[in-house]
Amino acid sequence: MSDSPDPDNSAARLRALEEKLASRRPKITDNGQTGGHYQGQLAWRMVIELVAGLGIGFGIGYSLDRFFGTLPIFLVLFVLFGLAAGIKTMLRSAEEVQKKQLAGQEGPTAKNEGDTRG
Repeated sequence: MSDSPDPDNSAARLRALEEKLASRRPKITDNGQTGGHYQGQLAWRMVIELVAGLGIGFGIGYSLDRFFGTLPIFLVLFVLFGLAAGIKTMLRSAEEVQKKQLAGQEGPTAKNEGDTRG
C-alpha cells in the first residue's frame, strides 16, 4: 500500500535497466579520438602553441625596448626565443600524442577492459 518499491525489486530493476542501456550503447573503438576531427584539433592546438610563443616573445621584447628606449634588439631577441619555445612545445605535444597512440596499439586499455559503465 505504500508508494516506495521493495528494495530488492528496485535493485533487480536497476540491474536490468543497466543491462539494456549497455546493450544499446555504441561501442567506443577509437579511444576517444573522433575520426577526422581529432587530427584537426591536434593541428589547431599546435598552431595555437606556436602563435602563443611568438606573441609572448613579441610582448616581452617590445615592452623591454620601450622601457629601455633601445632599438628593436630585445624585440628580435625575444621573438626568436618565443619561436623556439613554441616549437619546443609543439614537439612535446606531438610526442605526447605519439605515446598515446602507441599505448593504444599495445593492448586493451583499462577503460575498454574493466569498465562496465561505458
